[in-house]
Amino acid sequence: MKIEVPVISAFVDGNSGGNPAGVVLHAQRFSHAEKQRIAAAVGLSETAFVSPSDAADIKLEFFTPTQQIAHCGHATIATFSFLQQKGLLANDRSSKETIDGLRSIIMEGKAAYMEQRAPRFEALNEPDLQAALLSLGITTDDLIEGAEPMLVNTGNNFVVIGIRDGLTIKGLEPDFGLIEQLSEALDLIGFYVFSFDGVGEGRDAGARMFAPRYGILEESATGMAAGPLACYLREQLASQKQEFTIEQGRWMAEPSPSVINVRLTVGTDNRIENLYAGGRGAIREVIEVEVNPSPDLMCCIPQSNFF
Repeated sequence: MKIEVPVISAFVDGNSGGNPAGVVLHAQRFSHAEKQRIAAAVGLSETAFVSPSDAADIKLEFFTPTQQIAHCGHATIATFSFLQQKGLLANDRSSKETIDGLRSIIMEGKAAYMEQRAPRFEALNEPDLQAALLSLGITTDDLIEGAEPMLVNTGNNFVVIGIRDGLTIKGLEPDFGLIEQLSEALDLIGFYVFSFDGVGEGRDAGARMFAPRYGILEESATGMAAGPLACYLREQLASQKQEFTIEQGRWMAEPSPSVINVRLTVGTDNRIENLYAGGRGAIREVIEVEVNPSPDLMCCIPQSNFF
């Protein structure tokens, strides 16, 4: 049979750009293998699968074209934006269950904000640092002064690397094989490379994200990476801000400008307790995907709502 998969662009900048994600409703009808095949057929960096949950408002699973991942920011924003636009969210405060736990979601107008965990930071050892620089074709001279590349985790592992010159970050020609090797060794989603130079007015930083380990050479908006970057800017580069605006996608070969807002909750000890990354989603199109689910699962599909 064929199923319809809405494609939602998350973190749109104005009324365009953003990062598209597929959203599959009634996902409990599909096996793990079927979900993987659907994600491969959709062909986007991530597709979200929505099912009922006993612990949260919905259960969300995320698949790249090649494998399942624990968490995905832009697919979360895409899903909740879509559900709100279809009138399927009862309240502005919601929640999701993922394979790595429960997270809260806050809707503000047309924007969705997703919770992330307090950050963990880990410095790279010298061999890993040199491998990271080599994979990007840069040297330590290209780095922002005082911005030591680090592994940062607010739910997923990313290596955050600051480049001082906007033309350098725009002109990167990564060695994706080497990035994939280092990502495997360090259990990374990928590299989040940022600069302060050449960004739009009112933006705190511009970024690029490379994740070949998950079949993503580059994507235009990564909420689960913008959160770590905001934490890095505050706790490693001594920014006193608690809200950051990160742009992404403008330096891609085929630009798709995106904007991600990150809000930090800071405790009395001045440490980050948690954070919310958010933005708006817009329906781009609806595509059809051929899938043959198991007959015993098909009999159990609820027809009264999208869950």
